[in-house]
Amino acid sequence: MLAIKNILFPIDFSERCCGAAPFVHAMAQRFGARVTLMSALSPFWQSASSGDLSGSLVVDMDELKRDLEMRLDSAFTREFADLKVNRVAEIGDPAEVITRYAHSEGVDLIMMPTHGYGPFRSLLLGSVTAKVLHDAQCPVWTATHVEDKPALNHVAGRNILCAVDATPKSSPLMEWAAEYAKFTGATLRLMHVVSGVQGWPERQLDREFEETLRAQARETIEKLQKAVGLKAPLCVAVGEVAGAVREEAERHNSDLIIVGRGLLDETMGRLRTHVYGIIRHAPCPVLSV
Repeated sequence: MLAIKNILFPIDFSERCCGAAPFVHAMAQRFGARVTLMSALSPFWQSASSGDLSGSLVVDMDELKRDLEMRLDSAFTREFADLKVNRVAEIGDPAEVITRYAHSEGVDLIMMPTHGYGPFRSLLLGSVTAKVLHDAQCPVWTATHVEDKPALNHVAGRNILCAVDATPKSSPLMEWAAEYAKFTGATLRLMHVVSGVQGWPERQLDREFEETLRAQARETIEKLQKAVGLKAPLCVAVGEVAGAVREEAERHNSDLIIVGRGLLDETMGRLRTHVYGIIRHAPCPVLSV
């Protein structure tokens, strides 16, 4: 049974975190979960005096932590007034602090923005988010990767798109997505992208061959669906993974994209090797399982 009872919401007091707060509140209400607000500050060093060139360094870690705790105590008090909220302040590498806490405290879901700003940074995930996605063992929710606040029309989460690859490793993902959709009363669609074919040498794919690829993938995924007892509409596209997922999400006004997360040994562009790209280009939040 799907259980999300302990949500970790790392914050850096930025506008992007404020924009993600309504999503955290909605998720916590939906599942009756408590929220842990966490803020982690990387240690920094300063010269003992501005005129001292000897390189002696002084830092008061206790004072830094006290200041952080005071700021954290007043964060989101109004927005989360009706929720059970814990507040944790730590000094250390934020990504390491977040994943260590999630592992030790049995966190069920981490929710965080991605911090993609400007024409260049929009191509990248924030380093903290990328590390958490790589190291966390629990699902990770990430906000839409845009400079503006996440669009609140996605808060209700009525339409879910689950992107799957055509391997048995997608079966647990399908089951998780189906349970999530059932619990939240959302509609669920599945999507698979036959990727990598654009890079084949001397590619001269005609419509018939593309349809053959689609049919083979559809047959495989429908067998996986039948094995886990899932009935959901399925779209099979041919093309670049992140772009195709974005187009399908936009076509059906998806409020949430669910993807599998992890490293696979298979070649030919398996979906889970494209998670970062999907998150960067998604028109709505992404939940990586």
